[in-house]
This record gives sequence, C-alpha cells and structure tokens, in this order.
Amino acid sequence: MKIVIDTNVLLSALFSRRGASNRLLVWLFSEKKKQSVVSNTLIAEYEDVLTRDENLQRYNNLSRSDINAFIDDLCLISYHQKIYFLWRPFLRDSNDDMVLEVAVNAKAGAIITFNPKDFAGVKERFGIEILSPKEFLEKRGVLK
Repeated sequence: MKIVIDTNVLLSALFSRRGASNRLLVWLFSEKKKQSVVSNTLIAEYEDVLTRDENLQRYNNLSRSDINAFIDDLCLISYHQKIYFLWRPFLRDSNDDMVLEVAVNAKAGAIITFNPKDFAGVKERFGIEILSPKEFLEKRGVLK
C-alpha cells in the first residue's frame, strides 16, 4: 500500500527515537519495496518545516545538513508523484490539500498524520484512510 506522510509525523520521529513515528521511519527504510509517496511540493514543505530554526534546536544532535540528508534519503526510498490540480481546494488548510493531492494522484491507500480532523471527509470522498503512525503499523502487523 502506498502511503503519504504528513509533516507532523516526520517532526515527531526526528524529535524522539521513541514512539510510533520513529518506528514508522525505521520500517520504511528497512522495507525492500517502496511504500511512501512524495512530490516536489511535499518535499519543499518537509524541507521548510524540518529546517526551521526552532525545530533544529529541538533535534537531538542533528544539524541542518543532517536534516537535508534525511530528506534526500526519504526521496530515494519513495515514489515520486506528479501533481495534477483538478479538484483543489477540498480541505481548510492548503498545506493539508497538498498532502491530499499527493495521495489522490498516487492512488495511495493512507495518509499518515497526527491530525485526522484536518482530513475530514477524505475517506468518504477519496477512499483514502487517515491513520496515525501507530494505527498504520498495527494494521501492517509491525506493532501489536
């Protein structure tokens, strides 16, 4: 199943090595088959948020270049999706619409986020599940 990861999940994974967000990234990087999907706009969003000064100060021993290398590595293990703007806007926040666009265009099965309310109506309209990292990993049998 293809998945799209919301920026808040990446932040959580980088802030702490504990928890389902970090476990999700470890799982993604250990899988032989690509699971995640990105687009140019989503990568730009990741870079903007993950390299903000306030976030860089919270990471445990990670520099700006470490974060950029992480984003590069994430690109290497992800499908790259072109975006076609046919139905936007659907959600209240344009950044959430950007995540949804990637998922719709890639025919992803799930968006992984900590903010399911931000994606209200997505499952009903597009058939894309909105899951937390823990819920996703439990469904995949990675966590019990």
